[in-house]
Amino acid sequence: VSGEGYNLACILTFPPYQKAGFGKFIISLSYELSKRENKTGSPEKPLSDLGKVSYRSYWTHVLLSVLYEHDPQQDLSIADLSLTTGIKQEDILSTLQQLEMIKVWKGQHVVYVKQAVLEEYRALNKRFRLCQPECLEWKPPD
Repeated sequence: VSGEGYNLACILTFPPYQKAGFGKFIISLSYELSKRENKTGSPEKPLSDLGKVSYRSYWTHVLLSVLYEHDPQQDLSIADLSLTTGIKQEDILSTLQQLEMIKVWKGQHVVYVKQAVLEEYRALNKRFRLCQPECLEWKPPD
């Protein structure tokens, strides 16, 4: 992660290889590296239109997957989601706002899990080409 908090500066996928999942793979790799550094990251801004679509899709997939697996009896904060996913809190907030899964209660942002949204997303059974953390052999420098 850079001094500015960026975990990825630029993605270039040549036209014949676009729409094959390589961009999301690179995005997921950048977040796995951030997690190995015990940091959260965000892409360099401003994002291109295609960058916004790719990142929003990745963030949505990751957040809904975590929320789907989460025990609803346990508290879960934006900070918890950030530590679990490596995604910066502001990116989590904007994604959850777009999904209409965030509310303000007593001046605090509260994750409002819509079970129907989770079930609908799960039913789509989207497959992404993501980095497999168990296959990643990298440790941050001391």
